[in-house]
Amino acid sequence: MKQRMTRQIMVGSVPVGGGAPVTIQSMCNTKTDDVRATVRQISQLAAAGCEIIRVAVPDMAAAKAIGEIKRNISIPLVVDIHFDYQLALECVEQGCDAVRINPGNIGSPDRVAAVANVCKAKRLPIRIGVNGGSMEKPLLEKYGGVTPEGLVESAFGHIKLLEDCGFTDICVSLKSSSVPVTMEAYRLMSERSDYPLHIGVTETGTPKMGILKSAIGIGGLLALGIGDTMRVSLSADPVEEVYAARDILKAAGLRRDGPELISCPTCGRTQIDLIKLANEVEERLKTVDKPITVAVMGCVVNGPGEARTADVGIAGGIGEGLLFKNGEIVKKVPQDNLVDELFGLIETL
Repeated sequence: MKQRMTRQIMVGSVPVGGGAPVTIQSMCNTKTDDVRATVRQISQLAAAGCEIIRVAVPDMAAAKAIGEIKRNISIPLVVDIHFDYQLALECVEQGCDAVRINPGNIGSPDRVAAVANVCKAKRLPIRIGVNGGSMEKPLLEKYGGVTPEGLVESAFGHIKLLEDCGFTDICVSLKSSSVPVTMEAYRLMSERSDYPLHIGVTETGTPKMGILKSAIGIGGLLALGIGDTMRVSLSADPVEEVYAARDILKAAGLRRDGPELISCPTCGRTQIDLIKLANEVEERLKTVDKPITVAVMGCVVNGPGEARTADVGIAGGIGEGLLFKNGEIVKKVPQDNLVDELFGLIETL
């Protein structure tokens, strides 16, 4: 996979586009003017691997809280603005790192220019967030609903409003709840523009289906080399979005910043509670930040043989299992001690 080259913007100290690694984003679900709760959640998200965080700014109380939030977090802060351009101006004054707007819905050209000018003065990028649920009525009528072509035309309409102000420090997203529509919209946009792309499938639902839709949509785009930054949108704790994003990047071969678990699907040869073991290992690996591959295999046929590329692993037997490292057996361990022994071996790596 070769990442398509785009322009580069800086969100705080984090580069987006221009060949930089694909970054992970999420969005707080706290009330933004509750500074303590918002800072606490951002700290949790950063610890999970979030690299850029966005907060909703529905009113002036939220906008005026941005400065204190910014002073108490370690990752770049993006503000999400709709309709009221004055909220964007206040957030920039408070020290945000980027603004997410749709220029077409914040009023007259002079209001768009006001936002563009303060962002230009502060060297802050603007993300244009096109969404299938808020496409302009004329475009819905023109295309007969939400279509990839309609999303792209909407994006270019918003881009023109900023370019007419001499502003080009832009990132674009074109999200729909439909995976095929989203993927085709991004594909078309990547052919027609070199602005960096924030990719994601919106309104995917709860983790069960949401992670699947995101893995197909985001993962498929990444496989095509499309995407500079990403958010997995779930009806869940935002920390789950970050974990899912990390897993998608690992599966796409774009990240190796933590452990990867491989485990077999079980079969009639399995004489050990493999599913329980795999779930326990997966949960405990969340606290490990080493770039290693860990295998949990059901029998000696699959491990250590088929898992010889793993750094460490376990292979089940009857009430016991083999502990192995780099394809070589270390020792035989009772089932009840397998996971503890495995993590003891991981600590030595």
